[in-house]
Amino acid sequence: MAAITTIFNTILYYPLLNILFLLYYYLPGKDLGIAVIVLTILIKLIFYPLGAQALKSQKAMSEIQPKIKEIQEKYKDDKEKQTKVIMEFYKEKKINPFSGCLPLLIQLPIFIALYQVFQKGLRPEAITNLYSFISHPAQIDPTFLGIVNLSQPSMFLAVLAGVSQYFQLKTAPQGPKLKQKTSDISQMMSKQMTYFLPIFALIICLKLPSAIALYWSVMTIFTILQQYFTLKRLKLNP
Repeated sequence: MAAITTIFNTILYYPLLNILFLLYYYLPGKDLGIAVIVLTILIKLIFYPLGAQALKSQKAMSEIQPKIKEIQEKYKDDKEKQTKVIMEFYKEKKINPFSGCLPLLIQLPIFIALYQVFQKGLRPEAITNLYSFISHPAQIDPTFLGIVNLSQPSMFLAVLAGVSQYFQLKTAPQGPKLKQKTSDISQMMSKQMTYFLPIFALIICLKLPSAIALYWSVMTIFTILQQYFTLKRLKLNP
């Protein structure tokens, strides 16, 4: 366990902590909130190609849902045959049904590392974890624009995180509406997640340092913009 923690800190926690301090030190105004925003955008830019590919796969998956429903209905009494035919259909369409999950799996450890950065990285003792070439500030002002203390929960940023999460889910690729007889529990779950995840984001951000809520909000707004431009490009160049 100690080895895993060391690897995690070396690969994620320490680099993210040092980048945050570097941005804080060199960006005009020495505003922690601006540093968090810039760090979030840098992370999203690094994973932009992966996110675009996931959106492309998600859109393709949504478009073939009627055919998937037909296969499920046709082979509803033979689950093994149903799975085989569906996988063959995915292969024919050159679609990987799991590719949309990859960005989430990659970003989860980054989110955990950032949580640790915002939770304990702003304490004075965290300065000992900075690299030798990073300037060591005497202290960090945790306020954003002189208003929000990012080391404490913020109702405003928590609500922003929840609202932005809702719009991100509402603007995600949607499949064609299916007839009632072909609808199943997956559609119900998808609809419920549109409301559950924003509420979850709100509750989580109300309990954590508002730097997390700021990161979540910026990340989600960036994703909304990426969805818009990626889907627009796919519509023009199908």
